[in-house]
Amino acid sequence: MYAIIKTGGKQYKVAPGDVIEVEKLGGEQGQGVEFPALAVAADNEPMRAGKDAAARVTGVILGAARGEKIKVFKFKRKKQYKRLTGHRQQLTRVQINEILM
Repeated sequence: MYAIIKTGGKQYKVAPGDVIEVEKLGGEQGQGVEFPALAVAADNEPMRAGKDAAARVTGVILGAARGEKIKVFKFKRKKQYKRLTGHRQQLTRVQINEILM
């Protein structure tokens, strides 16, 4: 069984026991979180999506992390304009416990 969830403007395919990294969530380590499911697929059944899915996905926050560094380089030719900055996204690690239908 797996589900498609949406958080932080992105969609993730999750199954019970998976550990995913999502954009930073408010909450402490060990606190439970719940996501609405956009679609759910069970064993030997067709996928249910939208209002037919009516499922929730629960999980536990494992901790915080930071993503890889991204270099942002701005450049304008013939003007000697160059700027280099970096960015690291704040992430939250979540372990998926169960999919409730």
